[in-house]
Amino acid sequence: MPRIPYKSLTQSDELSEKLEMSTAEIGLSVRTTNCLEEKGIFTVHDLLNCTRADLLSISNFGEKTLEEVYKSLEKIGFFRKQQAGDDIVVTRSGTVSSTP
Repeated sequence: MPRIPYKSLTQSDELSEKLEMSTAEIGLSVRTTNCLEEKGIFTVHDLLNCTRADLLSISNFGEKTLEEVYKSLEKIGFFRKQQAGDDIVVTRSGTVSSTP
């Protein structure tokens, strides 16, 4: 059986915990959480699998709400990275976590 370094294991557990957090747990407003849940977005993992266009297509979800989402994700360690075109992906520790 291969050995997994403890440090890697704990980092992996920490990442898993963050991905399983509900959208309400990351500090989003009730209004924003309700908008996301209406589209079936309940966890950080779900959120990271959405493109900017996906989020902006949600009813009553505009640029200000999008900025709120990005700020909440940044607070838990996920950062956006500007790419060619209008798409924005969320990165963690310099790696792409979501590719639209």
